[in-house]
Parts: sequence; structure tokens; C-alpha cells
Amino acid sequence: MLKNKIISEHSAQGGLCSELVSSQGVMSEKTVKKYKRIHLWLIKPSKYDDDGYVIRYWKGVIPSNTLSCLYGLTEDVRERGVLGPELEWTIDLIDDSVEKIHVDQIVRASRQKDTKTVVCLVGVQTNQFVRSYHLAMAFRRAGIDVMIGGFHVSGALATLPRMPRELRELEAAGVSLFAGEAEGERWEAVLRDALNDKLQPVYNFLAVAPDITCAPLPKTSRKLVSRYAVANFATLDCGRGCPFACSFCTVINVQGRKMRFRGVEALLNAICDNYRQHGIHFYFFTDDNFCRNKNWEALFDAFIKLREEGKVPLSFMIQVDTKSHQVKNFVEKAARAGCSQAFIGMESINDENLKSVGKTQNNIEDYKRLVDAYQDAGIVAHLAYIIGFPFDTTASVRQDVQRLKALGAGQASFFMMTPLPGSMDYVHMAARGAVLDADLNNYDTFHETHRHARMAPGEWTRAYEAAWEDFYGIENMKNTLRCVRPELYWGIFLNFLWYKNSVQVEGGHPMLHGFVRRKGRRERRPDYALEGRWTYFKRRVRDVSSEIAGWFRLAFELEEVWLATRRRTVLEERVVLEIGQIQKRAREWRDLGLREIQAVYCRAAAYVASKSEGKILPPLRIPSRFQLWLGKLNIFNVSPLMASRAHLKRFWRREVMVNWRRGQILRINYVKLFVNGIAEAILFVRFMLSLLKRSTSYYN
Repeated sequence: MLKNKIISEHSAQGGLCSELVSSQGVMSEKTVKKYKRIHLWLIKPSKYDDDGYVIRYWKGVIPSNTLSCLYGLTEDVRERGVLGPELEWTIDLIDDSVEKIHVDQIVRASRQKDTKTVVCLVGVQTNQFVRSYHLAMAFRRAGIDVMIGGFHVSGALATLPRMPRELRELEAAGVSLFAGEAEGERWEAVLRDALNDKLQPVYNFLAVAPDITCAPLPKTSRKLVSRYAVANFATLDCGRGCPFACSFCTVINVQGRKMRFRGVEALLNAICDNYRQHGIHFYFFTDDNFCRNKNWEALFDAFIKLREEGKVPLSFMIQVDTKSHQVKNFVEKAARAGCSQAFIGMESINDENLKSVGKTQNNIEDYKRLVDAYQDAGIVAHLAYIIGFPFDTTASVRQDVQRLKALGAGQASFFMMTPLPGSMDYVHMAARGAVLDADLNNYDTFHETHRHARMAPGEWTRAYEAAWEDFYGIENMKNTLRCVRPELYWGIFLNFLWYKNSVQVEGGHPMLHGFVRRKGRRERRPDYALEGRWTYFKRRVRDVSSEIAGWFRLAFELEEVWLATRRRTVLEERVVLEIGQIQKRAREWRDLGLREIQAVYCRAAAYVASKSEGKILPPLRIPSRFQLWLGKLNIFNVSPLMASRAHLKRFWRREVMVNWRRGQILRINYVKLFVNGIAEAILFVRFMLSLLKRSTSYYN
């Protein structure tokens, strides 16, 4: 799946790795130089925004699985004492996207006597490479050993005829490059080389993928988990690799097309330990294609047992292919096992596009059945869609988004086609001399990195942005929530909150962005000018003002969606339907008299009773005229008839703002201003309380 290839991470994910045999073929020394202490810094770099500032948030969304994998492997080496029983260990984990990297403090700590300090930049993707490069150079200037691995290094070494310039520069500066995975005895050998002051320039072990059946599992850091929006959420890879051959994919060239899997019992033990020690029971299983994991049924059966015996209230998200619903019992067991969301690699609704990138396993005619299978089972179908394939045009993208909406999926993620180093697309484009963006920071799936044959520069970006705006427009969100099963409602609603905040407020991709942006004046790309304090202050004032305004717009949009889609009783739903028929005749329900509304309730109650067919119904209570009057005012309650803020918006726009702009403030009806102001405040508070209550119960 594209999210996995470009945004999220697997295990060591091309992470730091070695073998007992180094890239030069020299056996790593078994003796260890007598350092008393080793201080290992495992750092997952972020990236720069378009203004050159590091992207960092108060709360992140998706924890780094690479960090967890390397932490687990390091703890395994420490616990076994193979590098010396007296060796003292300090292991620090930093996710640059949620925590500042204090380079000066790390440098000062490295000067401690008898201490070996090693900085490991882990899981570095192409869009994070520029930030990683600058960090690596800063640490090397201070004389600290630095290692860098991840999909960019691994993908480049796996597919390109010679090492690219940026890697050669790091190698020349004394940075060790690693390609492959870190399991087996590889990580132990790397750390032994570090303690012997004999790190090799390149560790390339892509040729042989390690057996991960009994490998140490990712380990959770409680301190790091607290920096994410959902504190009981973690990532875990149950398997690696993918059997397909999509040309835009880097996974198949880094982790291989032969899939490998962790042991079922070990995974269950890790899940139980995480729940017992950290309260974690919500996971994103990062396998590129979970339905092709040979152990999927054994895992689901075990998960069902964990849930139904009440030991662990497990819930999780998975990535699957478009044939997954055809795997016997897969969808049904996934739902029982606790699957809340399935990220589906749909990629395109154009057969020519799919053929052009080798994704022939997708059958467009089966997409609707695929989405329905998951949604009917109570699992949100999350569609991955790539914009910028060879046969895309601005018009075709608009049409495709309409077709996506018609599928009824609860969520969609859009990506711009990006030829990543490690993919065959990049190899082919480089070979034919295509013009590619020289700034690797832009290879994040929401920048144009090459010329599109059918869309002019800028036009492609506008088509991509329009897709987000259309799919996550108010009307489509309403339609989606009206049609979903009740148990899916709040999960989809909270996803809307996450995605709309990232795209609409933060201006980036949901997989990379979090909540509440943090910026440091001095944390800017070295090739950008350092702004003065006053200039920077004005920038931050604009940023914060824009963010606060964006939050208010988002809150009112979601309030509108909530009003239109919140769950009502059977009687209330029928009343709303009948009121809708009246509104079609150009009458607003607030314009009806109290007797008329009561009459509608009576007709609705009679209709519901006639259609009950012997079923036991909840009491069909018809509100009194006093209750209806309060509902019309919307001061003390939210009327079940209220499905929109349209009347309030009209008042503020037509009666307040127009007179205000004309300077005719005495023409404003201040009684209505007071009443509507109170109504807005109470409505907003009720919405926020409902949102907080549901989000707390959903994630806990």
C-alpha cells in the first residue's frame, strides 16, 4: 500500500543493520574495547516544511515503528550481555516530529569519560533525508559516530547502478550507511564494531533478508508514547514484504517479494505485555498486506480469544489489497478480532493507470463489493488513491473522486505520484533522463517532483488539493455518516477531525502532521536564511492566528456535520423526514406553528407504529408545545429537528455583518443577537462535550 511505502514504517524498515560479515567482507571483531558505558541515541528524523522549518507538533498521530524495532533489538543485546556484562547502557529514543533534538546537549554528553556515544538516524525516508543529512553532519563535526539507515539508503543501494551523490557525501564525512534489516545477529555486530571504534563505511545486507520468526519484537517507550494524541496506540509489524510488483513500490526492492512473518505466540505475548505494562490495546499493524500473512487466521483466532475472554480490549488497523474480501473468512474474522479500519490499496479507478504501474491484481468492477464487505462487517474501508498516474488529467481526477464518493467508503487518503528511490519508477525515469526535483525534501507525496505528461506544472497540485476538498467536503461527510452503521459513526467522525485538521488547518498530509505546530527559530534548513527575532515573531503571530482561525472553521464545519447526522430515535427520524418534505415547499421548520409541528409528530408516530410489524418500539413520546418552543429557540436543548446551522449563519451574515460593514450598527436587532449568541454558545458546547465523550470512549 502506498501509505506503507511512502509514509508509515515497517520494523527496521531498511533500518540500521549489519552482519557478522561487513560490506568489505571482514569478520567483525568479537573483542570489545573497554568502554565503561555506551550511550545510544535512536533518532527518527522529521522533515522541513516549505519555509525551511522542521515539522514538529505538540502531539503526533502515528508512532514510529522503526524506533520501536531498534529499541527492542537494542534491549535484547543489552539484556544478553554479549558486549560485556559490566557495560553500562543508556538508550534514548527521539521522534523529531514530536520532540526537539538538542544537538548541543548530545555533544556535551558525548564528552563524558569512558563513554561511547553513537547517534543512529533510523527509518529515514526520502523526504526526511535532507533533515537527516544536516543532523548527521552536525554530529560528525563534533566527532560523534553516526549511522543512518532507512528506505532512502536501502532503496538507492538496492536499485541504482552507483551510490547517489548525497550518500557519497555522507560516507566521505565518516557517516556509516546501512541498507537492509537489523534482525539476526546484525545489530549486535554493528554495536560491537562501534565499541571497537571500527564502524564500516557501508553495511549492505539487502541480498539476504533475515528470518524474523523468533526475532526480538518492537518495544514500546512509555515516554515516547505520551507524545502522541492517542496514548494507548502503538505500531507493530507482524510480517514484511509483498508478493506483488507495483512499479511505484519500494517495499518489494527493500524487504523483498518473499513474505516473512513473526511468530504468533511472540506477537500475542507482546500485545499482552503492552496492555499490562502500558495500557496499549490499539494498534496499527504495519504489514504491507496483512491478508497475505500466512498466519492471519491463527492471529485473528487468538485476538478473538483475547477480546472475548476479556483479557485485552484489542482493536487495530490493517493494510490489505483489493482481493482481501475474497479470502475466505478474512473480513468476518477481522471484525471479530477487533479490526476497526482497513487501509485498501485501491490506487486508481482507471484501468490504463493500473496497467501502466503493474497493479494488474486490482479489479475496478469489484471495488463496490470490496468496500461493502468491510463496511457491512463494521470495519471502516479506507481507500488509498494516487493522483498523477500517466493517464490522469484534471478532468479525469474530478470524475474519479466522484466515483470514489459513490463507493461509500468511510475514508480516503490521496497521494501525488512520487518516483521514490528504491522504486522501478525512479529507475526508469532516471534512465530516460526525466527532469526530477533535485530537492529530496519534496519527495513526500504532496509535491510535484517531476513533469506530468497531461497536467501542467501547478495544475497537478490543484487537482490533488481539490480531491481532498471534494471528498472531505461537508456534504460528502454528511452523506457518509448518514449511511454508516451506528458502531462506525464516531470512528469515521474522529477520522474526519484528524484528516481535516491536517489538510485544512496544518496544510499537509495526515500521515505526516499532528496537532498544534511547534517551531524553533533556529531550527531552519542551513541553506535558508536565519530570520531575525522580530521577523520570526511576526511570522509566528500570523501562523498562530491562522491556526486558531482554522480550528474555529473546522469546529463549526464538523458541528454542522454532527447536527445533520447525529443519531435520533425512530420517531425523530420520521419527523425530520416529514419536515424535510415541508421544507421542499419553501417553508423552514422554524416558521411552522407549534400546533403544526405537533401534528407532524402525531403523523410520524402513527406511521412508525403502522410499520412496526409487531416489533417492540421505544415509547413514541410527542413533545409538549413548551418543549417545542424551547427547541425552536435552541437555548436549553438541541432540537431533534435541528439538522443545520443554516438559520444561524444567515442571521450573522445578513443581519449582523452587512449592517456592521455599512456602519449601521443601530439597525442590528440586539435581542436576536443576544438570543442567537446564547444559542450558538450552547450548541457549540453540546457538540464539543459530545465529541470529547465519544472520542474518550472510542479510544479507551
